Amino acid sequence: MSATTETASDSKRRRFREYLRERTADGECYLKSKFVAEDLDLSTREIGQLFADLRENATDLNVERWAYSNATTWRVSRA
Repeated sequence: MSATTETASDSKRRRFREYLRERTADGECYLKSKFVAEDLDLSTREIGQLFADLRENATDLNVERWAYSNATTWRVSRA
């Protein structure tokens, strides 16, 4: 695979991070996984995994699991 070829998971990760950067442009935001999944046309399971990965690895965003009621709510802010 060449350096310019993007895998499906890389594409999802990139779109997810861009989405969060846009949403946090004016400060912190609170997001429900199910609505992020709808916006990005991904499953809630994929979004949950992306949030978990981002929480562990991101240096530009702070991600915190905030609450759970019908869907996980995440608090996201710029680092």
